[in-house]
Amino acid sequence: MAYQVTGDGPVDLIHVPGWVSNLDHAWGSPRLSHVHRRLGTFSRLIRMDKRGTGLSDRNVGLPTLEERMEDVRAVLDAVGSKRTVLFGSSEGGPMCMLFAATYPERTAALVLNGAYARGRWSQDYPWAKTSEQVEEDLAIVEKEWGAAADMSNAAPSLMSDTFETEWFAAYLRNSASPADAIALWRWGAEIDVRDILPAVHVPTLIMQTTGDGWVKREEGRYLATHIEGARYIEFAGRDHVIWGENSDRIVDEIQAFVTGALPAAPGERLLVSVLSLDMTGSPFGIDPAERHAEALRGELLAAEGREISRSDGKVLAVFQRPTRSIQCAIAIRDRLRQSGVEVRSAVHIGECEQRGHQFSGAAIELSSRLLDHARPGEIIASRTVRDLVVGSGLRFEERGEMAASGLPGAFPFYAVDGSA
Repeated sequence: MAYQVTGDGPVDLIHVPGWVSNLDHAWGSPRLSHVHRRLGTFSRLIRMDKRGTGLSDRNVGLPTLEERMEDVRAVLDAVGSKRTVLFGSSEGGPMCMLFAATYPERTAALVLNGAYARGRWSQDYPWAKTSEQVEEDLAIVEKEWGAAADMSNAAPSLMSDTFETEWFAAYLRNSASPADAIALWRWGAEIDVRDILPAVHVPTLIMQTTGDGWVKREEGRYLATHIEGARYIEFAGRDHVIWGENSDRIVDEIQAFVTGALPAAPGERLLVSVLSLDMTGSPFGIDPAERHAEALRGELLAAEGREISRSDGKVLAVFQRPTRSIQCAIAIRDRLRQSGVEVRSAVHIGECEQRGHQFSGAAIELSSRLLDHARPGEIIASRTVRDLVVGSGLRFEERGEMAASGLPGAFPFYAVDGSA
């Protein structure tokens, strides 16, 4: 992972850009470098190229959202940042939201600009582009790659600035190959973090340009109404990028927000992946969870999971990464099957309250209810889990819906493909 640190302000701030980037070429734009220098006057500014882009390793395949989140954590560890303001632009926003919900103790505040909760149109999120529109955009990107950049959506105010359009084209060329850029764009369109928004409990600033051609203002308003206590600001204009017509206003708002009296670290409300297991088939009436306790501990340790309860053949465990919870379920099922034990599993990600070693909350209840729908050898996952592991290689088959107390509408669930 490539990163740069500039500025010497009292607050650590990491900027996670959208789509693709290049740390070195970013300094070639007077407008973007001006934004970076201003941010560095009141913060220690940490910038990074996401895996597969810019100066970071290329040809690494498509990551999951949680893997990108862990990349950010690795960068923060490398620079010694213990508590950080997360600044996510465009497609960098969903990753920052997931980080803030997963690691609230390390998140001083969350700042979003031109960010979104879902990458494709749906009936209950009608502002995003349809699949057909996404493919049309990708066709244009592929056709015009390398030419002076079309700024009609990114920054209409800069369309007549020849230097900026030529710099932006070079910036994109040096940020990713055409094939990788298209794959990452399509990956970004698969993102859906709507279900984790209620689990964000850090000070949040959301900024949105009213005429943004890529992210509609309704998407910014959606974030503001679903993240508790979020402050929402709309700018007049049409530019999507942070170095466009509202660049100084964006920096002004960030400075006012992060240099104010930021609250102390939040309490112990955490976003976790909950794995529910049910084991049957142990001889002589012995509890299989007790009989195979050492094997369970080993698999949980390998997947960085934590057991929170065990009784009558059932085990509950929590993880910070949904992919790890599914991988752990697969490993436990396959290992115990060799001893004649059948395992049913269910995974959901949601908010829990931690008090000491005890966990409680709706996520645990929902995981347990999902387990009722699992057949022997099967792993059931909620839609939230499915949406957050895009790019993991895991496949899901729709299995049905259930009613969930406190949640509107039906609650769909899926079987991990090939899990039975």
